[in-house]
Amino acid sequence: MGRPEEIGARVLLAGGLVVHPTDTLFALAARASDRAAVDRLLRVKGRHPGRPLSVAVSSVEELERWATLGRTARRFVRDELPGPYTILARPSAEARRRLAREVAGGSRIGLRVPAHRLARELARRVGPLVATSANASGTPPVRDLVEARRVFGPRVAAYLSTSPSPTGTPSVLIDVTGPRPREVRRR
Repeated sequence: MGRPEEIGARVLLAGGLVVHPTDTLFALAARASDRAAVDRLLRVKGRHPGRPLSVAVSSVEELERWATLGRTARRFVRDELPGPYTILARPSAEARRRLAREVAGGSRIGLRVPAHRLARELARRVGPLVATSANASGTPPVRDLVEARRVFGPRVAAYLSTSPSPTGTPSVLIDVTGPRPREVRRR
């Protein structure tokens, strides 16, 4: 069968969806550059296409490729990530060109570097991932893979399991587009 990162990478590269643990919650993920997969993720989740989606990347260095960061923002990112934060930043020109419009089409992009080995390894292998909480839109996030299978069933190609389990607390949303980082959503 293979290791979780191998299975997940294979599914994601083929345009499929996966559910995997992060440091905060279980994520429903698709490749952020695969517009058809992102559209499928929105349908499976039952989420309106106009709502922004966050992106998980493998490292702080990769995050800096997809966002335009000032000195204060860069310091916050380097000091706090990987960790339980989603930063709101201005998308880079490359992000606007290469990532799905639901991710980088607006004035801001939400980016994470999860403190979970599997989440970062998937992003390292396949590139930036749309990684939204694993739940049907408007319902609480799933607590485990059994619940995820009940919610999504065969519409998700792989359910990946590895330690540690998520904390169950959403990431803190930090806006880094201003003169200093500002908390937008608390856990």
